[in-house]
Amino acid sequence: MKNFTLHLSGILLVTILLLPSCKTDSDKKTISKPSTKEVGKKTTIADVERGIRENIAAQTANNNGIFYFKNDTAEFNLKLVRVHTEYLSILNPGEYFACVDLATKDGDVYDVDFFLDGKADNMHVTKTTLHKLNGKPYYSWKQRKDKTWYTVPVKQSSNKLLGVIEGKDQFIFTYQVDLPKISSPAKIWLPIAQSDSFQTVELLTLNAPTPDTHVLLKDKKFNNEIFYMELTPEHSEKNITIKYKVLRKEKSPYPDPNLDLDKYLSANILLPVNNKFSSLAQEIITKKKAKNSLEQARALYDYVTDNIRYAKQGKYGTGDANYACDAKTGNCTEFHSLFISLARSAGIPARFAVGAAIPSNRDDGGIDGYHCWAEFYADNKWWPVDISEANKYSALATYYFGHHPANRIEFTHGRDIIPEPTPNSGPINFLAYPVYEVEGQPITVPTKFSFVRITKDDK
Repeated sequence: MKNFTLHLSGILLVTILLLPSCKTDSDKKTISKPSTKEVGKKTTIADVERGIRENIAAQTANNNGIFYFKNDTAEFNLKLVRVHTEYLSILNPGEYFACVDLATKDGDVYDVDFFLDGKADNMHVTKTTLHKLNGKPYYSWKQRKDKTWYTVPVKQSSNKLLGVIEGKDQFIFTYQVDLPKISSPAKIWLPIAQSDSFQTVELLTLNAPTPDTHVLLKDKKFNNEIFYMELTPEHSEKNITIKYKVLRKEKSPYPDPNLDLDKYLSANILLPVNNKFSSLAQEIITKKKAKNSLEQARALYDYVTDNIRYAKQGKYGTGDANYACDAKTGNCTEFHSLFISLARSAGIPARFAVGAAIPSNRDDGGIDGYHCWAEFYADNKWWPVDISEANKYSALATYYFGHHPANRIEFTHGRDIIPEPTPNSGPINFLAYPVYEVEGQPITVPTKFSFVRITKDDK
């Protein structure tokens, strides 16, 4: 553990850099560091950004594409995700600060603080410190009465209060559709959740108005399972109830043994891939100086997070990327549709999924509607993202780039879903709520979600 002194624009900056294996206050010592360096031309923030990028690129080139870092407790093999241009600083003549996101192969993202020395065109790293892991800090900055700054350790707290359950979650989930009065022939399609690598789904009950009159379909493109039933007046004002027992794991980047990237690079009805989106994507990527797919995806993720306002107004909830791009507002469908169109237009495969988020701050009750998210493909893995949640909780923006929490259930994935038989209205945009048609005309039907968490006492 080292302490050292820096000057920030003439103000003394005392930093006590504490890693997870911190010593006690009695172990702290202050080491003064010379503040005068040989400099050439006047250094700018752009020079600092170039300096940190060149240092990372040089080490990455010498380590087969990996940025290697070691501290007192562990070794890390990392890849650049982004440079926090908003935090780049000139501390003194010849002394600089940079904050950078670097990711492991498993998708854990470290916020790393770098201190550099040197000239505008020739900088080298003098100190490297892990600041955050998936958005949770090891230390934070505080200011004393004499205006000096220092760092203090932060107890690693759970993200549960911000809606995230890490590790695993287990719950009973109920999906209920209340049928209206039926006077003419009607048809209904609704999603059936399936097990995959991240959720184990046990179907406990499937109660339809009359037994053995429904069928379970599969759409050929995405292999979603879909409940289908033809309804008559005898089914009026009854309900369809599906109850699952779900064990869900937190999702991080993962390989796909059944890789078919072409369908995640081409357009959907409301997810264009065209010059409008490729031009915008290129502008965003160029501005962020993003080199590879991972950096580029982060640049697009940050753009959507920063520029779309979460609001359930206007034409929200359709997942129309053009609307999201122009109106810059919407719910989770607009956030992720815009990201997917931008990513695909930049040559990055991306896909859509929908389900429900399970509340983390209570163990039972109703759920206020569906939730959706996305994934993109980079470094031979699918990377989960949840941009609307990152927008709501900026403290979790790093976490949601590469993670989906355990407290959710996935119903279906993909857009323009085509079951057989297909609704009269055409391919299903995305399947969360039922598609219900009377004489070929779509009608909204009331749908309720609820859950009961399975706690240790229940097992």
